[in-house]
Amino acid sequence: MTVSTYRTVLATALGTSALMWAMPAQAQAQTPQDDSPDGYVGNQADDRDTDGEIIVTARRRDEALQDTPVAITAINTQTLDNRGTTTIGDIQGLSPNLLITNQNSGAAAANLSIRGLTYADVEKSAEPTVGVVIDGVFIGTNTGQFLDFFDIEQVEVLRGPQGTLFGRNTIGGVINIRRTRPTGRFGIKAEASYGQYGTFATRAVVNTPMVGDLVSAKAFYFHTQSDGYYTDYFTGDRRGGSNNENYGLAIKVGDGGPFEGLLTLEQQEQTFDVVNAPITQTGEVFCGFMPANECNRNTTTDLYTVFVEDFESTYRAPAATLEMNLDLGGVAVTSITSYRESEENQGQDFDGSSADLYKARRIQNYDQFSQELRLAGNFTDNFDFVVGGFYFNSNYDLLQYTSVFGFQPGVDPSVTDANPQTVIGSVESYAVFGDFNYSLSDTIRVSFGGRYTRDQKSLSNSFAQTGLVGQGEATFEKFTPKLGIDWRPNDDLMVYASYSQGFRSGGFSPRATTAATASRPYQPEVVDSFELGTKLSFGRTQFNFAGFYSKYNDLQANTTVPGGPTGNQTITDNVASATIWGLEADFTSRVTSNFTINGALGYLNNQVDGFVVGNVSPVNGNIIPFDYSNNELIYNPKITGSIGATYDQPTSFGSMVGNVTFRYIDPYDQQISLGPLTGDLANGPVIVNGNDPRVRSDAQTLLDASVRTNFEIGGARAYATVFVRNLLDDRGPNAALTVAGLFSFSSGREPRIFGASLGFDF
Repeated sequence: MTVSTYRTVLATALGTSALMWAMPAQAQAQTPQDDSPDGYVGNQADDRDTDGEIIVTARRRDEALQDTPVAITAINTQTLDNRGTTTIGDIQGLSPNLLITNQNSGAAAANLSIRGLTYADVEKSAEPTVGVVIDGVFIGTNTGQFLDFFDIEQVEVLRGPQGTLFGRNTIGGVINIRRTRPTGRFGIKAEASYGQYGTFATRAVVNTPMVGDLVSAKAFYFHTQSDGYYTDYFTGDRRGGSNNENYGLAIKVGDGGPFEGLLTLEQQEQTFDVVNAPITQTGEVFCGFMPANECNRNTTTDLYTVFVEDFESTYRAPAATLEMNLDLGGVAVTSITSYRESEENQGQDFDGSSADLYKARRIQNYDQFSQELRLAGNFTDNFDFVVGGFYFNSNYDLLQYTSVFGFQPGVDPSVTDANPQTVIGSVESYAVFGDFNYSLSDTIRVSFGGRYTRDQKSLSNSFAQTGLVGQGEATFEKFTPKLGIDWRPNDDLMVYASYSQGFRSGGFSPRATTAATASRPYQPEVVDSFELGTKLSFGRTQFNFAGFYSKYNDLQANTTVPGGPTGNQTITDNVASATIWGLEADFTSRVTSNFTINGALGYLNNQVDGFVVGNVSPVNGNIIPFDYSNNELIYNPKITGSIGATYDQPTSFGSMVGNVTFRYIDPYDQQISLGPLTGDLANGPVIVNGNDPRVRSDAQTLLDASVRTNFEIGGARAYATVFVRNLLDDRGPNAALTVAGLFSFSSGREPRIFGASLGFDF
């Protein structure tokens, strides 16, 4: 049995044993508890007559988790605290078929994948397939999605297309994050933590009343810094470090009356060092110019030694959000107005070697404005609705200085490149939407709705000396329907079926270098998703299961075509269709009042059809047809799973909470690329038999553990936590890319981290 097979069997066995753990709870006689349980609430098992039932907003209504006919995982603040969670990346694996990795080519950028749908790029000409929504505001790029997780009330992971009610282009799903609101009482929550690799953080949230019960405020400040977990080959110093500041103020007006307003002003600032490790191998052009020890390196332990020069990069992102809620009796009106912008100045040595072969300085500005207005209410006792409109506008510009074969380590590309590329783009989007629930009887409910979206996009692409390469403007519009039915014969069982369509807008290619390709738009992607699921409750155990089938049409991907200064260029085009189907299960069981276990298990299968595009012949350098239909879609691990346990032991001074979580992720590819080739290598078609193995992440076995001690000091709640992430020190690629037979580079995922934190809350 191979190691890969062994790990797959192990993950499946863990998921099965987790379900067996859950079953005994069905027979236990439970005493209702007045307190909400500590720990994971993916399907929190609470008695129906308590206040601990988990409320989610997956359909822009406040609904009990088990009454919502959507595949959803909810994670509360207690879970995040108990696990020592610090960023959005730490929830990877807690929801079936969810991947979250840090994209090191952009500031605070995330690669998100739900059910195998992802957008792994930092270009702002396209939107993520998985939406991150913070306090009702959709973040329009993956830059800024890799968030700090201190001041969080609840995280909801919604799987499958969610475009009807959440922002734009969310064909894969949504991570819906709700931060805490001003409490109206004076209080402070503060924490300091320290971990390996010089990781240090201080975080504080201060609540205070301002004008009686009418106006209250919350101020917050987060600071995190790290020396980085890479080692510089030449100096032995730590590399990949960062310094991050996030601060802001939220002011709430209203206290339980018909009107409530919340204004949030915030800013994030980051200074960071981007590093890549070389994985270029013999046969690629750059290997002939690199020192011998920098070629043909492995994609596991070697990733943590780097040879690149030091580039300082900066990121600044202010934002303002105004939420207003008005209760008109039968109708609730919500308005969310938001403005966000970012300024990035990033230098990166892409080839990963000390030879200074390819590096770039990217200076970007981005802003987005969004306005959502929605109404929610009831037509009758058995017919409710959410309707609204959405406006979104974004603008961005990119100035890129590039040095190719400069052989000048330490010299910034902005000094040597007299012909930098400038990209200017804009998006203006309008949408109207509606979502309706109609109860046919006490046990059967139908839901239906849809969204009409109209996007207008423009892009211009030019170089300083050669002038305008091309510009284009196009409009994309689509109505995407949603239908569903659910049956609830009793309070402990719900079965549902749904159909939803996802739409991800088209656009223009920012890397195009000819007028024809820069002005030609690529078309939207469309996903038709069918889902059948059930939600079960027995005793203090809840179990959810879903199966889905998605047809992915007009898939957008980068491809190589002739033209431009180098003879070949990279553009985005609609290249194929794909079929993705999968199974998902998750559960939570409160075995006793002190002991909770939870688990999640996901399975994915994908098939690509008709993926034939032009690429460079390995024989004569001509552009000929390559068939990639045998390749796996990226970020599609067959199995993802987790199992965790939380034990809360009361003590004479408070309590001690122990948490252990094991996560398993099957191998997955990170780029559509060239693996073994067969066919006619001179004239085509060339058959590509899988992706390059260097861009394939190995299987991940991640074990996290923490112990938290809760106690009181002078009437204030205090806590001390010791934690370890990735206890098994599982190392491998976080992101990897091969570049047209020239060179390849990668970055490593976080190694084992020990740490401790101390905090108080009063």
